[in-house]
Order: sequence, then structure tokens, then C-alpha cells
Amino acid sequence: MRLLRSERWLMLALLVCLIPASLQAGVFVSVNFGPPVLPVYEQPICPAPNLMWTPGYWGYGPDGYYWIPGAWVPSPFVGGLWTPGYWGWGNGLYIFHPGYWGYHVGYYGGVNYGFGYGGIGFAGGEWRHGAFAYNTAVMHVDERIVHTTYVDRTVVERGYVARDSHVAYSGGPGGIRHAPNAQEQTFAHEQHVAPTAYQTQHMNSAQADRTSYVKNNGGHPANLAASRPLAAEAHTAPAVSHGAVSAGRPASTAYAPHSNTSAPVHTNTSAPVHTNTSTPVHATPTAPAHTTAPPRTNAAPARPAPAPKQEGHPK
Repeated sequence: MRLLRSERWLMLALLVCLIPASLQAGVFVSVNFGPPVLPVYEQPICPAPNLMWTPGYWGYGPDGYYWIPGAWVPSPFVGGLWTPGYWGWGNGLYIFHPGYWGYHVGYYGGVNYGFGYGGIGFAGGEWRHGAFAYNTAVMHVDERIVHTTYVDRTVVERGYVARDSHVAYSGGPGGIRHAPNAQEQTFAHEQHVAPTAYQTQHMNSAQADRTSYVKNNGGHPANLAASRPLAAEAHTAPAVSHGAVSAGRPASTAYAPHSNTSAPVHTNTSAPVHTNTSTPVHATPTAPAHTTAPPRTNAAPARPAPAPKQEGHPK
């Protein structure tokens, strides 16, 4: 039994070596079994503009799986969207892939977290001119305070992988079957921003709460969603790679990365296109042609006048 446990930890160590260093701190592994089903709960009302919903999920701690409540989180930069973390099956292990901030919502295993996260992309809203607009078809918003809202049920239907599924992991026995598509693979190679310090604190608080563990609540935690938004934390926005732009940026994030007020597109006041004041194009010359080089003629040049005869001395 002890030997089998050592082999499992050796396999875990090898997998961790294959994970980028920037993500190793947020990877949790369960060796024996996957997370429970996702509980059903109501989303708290969004009380202020530009808050992003981060859905609840199962973490893994010393005493097994525990529930991390969903929460409204201020975006750390204008245009930021949250990609949820997910559990994925591989080589006999359930590995947790942590969430991140970016200009696009990337791959999260096809897990249906609800509230716009149906498994593919995000249907809960979009950025418009520096403000986030909420799709109230899936988002619970206080419209007396938040005035940037709209309704689009079509985009919600397109985002489902398994509409009524509450499975919390991808792959493996009974897991969600959704491999990343071409767009999700492109978004995965973009630059991302790690969870804020307040998100990490939120996770640590859930891990320290004994009532959040499955062994104590039977998979039905009492605290399913945070009643108040997390505190704001500003981050430098990630750079936009040319590959990400060419792959197609949705209208939701077309606001800032393509704008540069210091260097407007197709404008150069110091060197205007097709303009040269020293040699104007198609200008009619004012001087007659060939003023410096007269035309050649076939006439013989005039002979010089004969020199005057010298008179003799007088007799």
C-alpha cells in the first residue's frame, strides 16, 4: 500500500514538472476520485458596474474536496474577462487547471458552470467602449444601478456543451467530452493575468472553513455564493499578440487594444502621404523648357572677323 502511494506521488511530481511554473502554485490534484457534481444555486444580484462573475467550483485540500463560493469580482483591467478553472482527467489523475484573466474567455473543459459559462466561451456580457454590458438573459443585475444591459438568448444557446449537466470535470469516467476548438486553442496562447490577491484570499478562506468540505456537508455546502463582491485590485493589462488579433476579436473587446491616440492610423502630419513641397507632383514648370541647354543646329559656326591690316611706316 505504501509503495502504491509512493508511485502515485512520483507520477504527480512528473506531471507538475510538465506544468508551466506560472501555474504550478494553483494546481490541485486528486489521485483517487473526481469532484462531486456542481450544486445548484442562485446568483447574487450584481450591485455595481464592471463586476465579473466568477462561478463557484470545487477545490481540493488536506481533507478532500471543498466548495469555493462564486463571487462578483471587479475586473483587474478594462476589458478583462474571467476564464474559470476546471478539473481535467489525465494519466489516471484529476488535475485542476486554475482560472485566469484575459481579453477572451478560453478553454475550461466544457464544464457548465451556469450564468453564461455553458462550456464554450462566455455569454454573460461583453465590453462596450470601456464599460461592461450584462446579458440579463443569464445574469442577475440590479438595473437601477447598472444601466448597461441587453438580452441575447441566442448566444446563450450556442455556448452549451451539455445543457443540463452538473458534472464538474472534463474527461475520464463520466466526465464532459469537449476538446478545445481552434479558437479556444488560440486564446490559450494569449497573455493572461493570474487571479487577484483577493481571489486567492477568498479561496484560502473557503479551504479553512470546515463546513465547506464534502466530508462534512455531503456535497451540499451552505455557503454557495459570496453575498458581497470581492475588493478591487488593479493589474497591468496583458499585451495583445498579433495572432490573437488575426484570430478574430469579438466586438466585446474591440475597445482599447486597437486604439492609440498618440499615433492615429493612416495619419502622419510630419510626412504626409504623396506630398513633397520641394518637388510638387504634376506641377507645371514656370521656366521654358531647355533654358540651360539651347537646341543643337546643323549650321556652321560663324567665322571670326579678319584681323585688321597693319599700316606701313610712313615714307
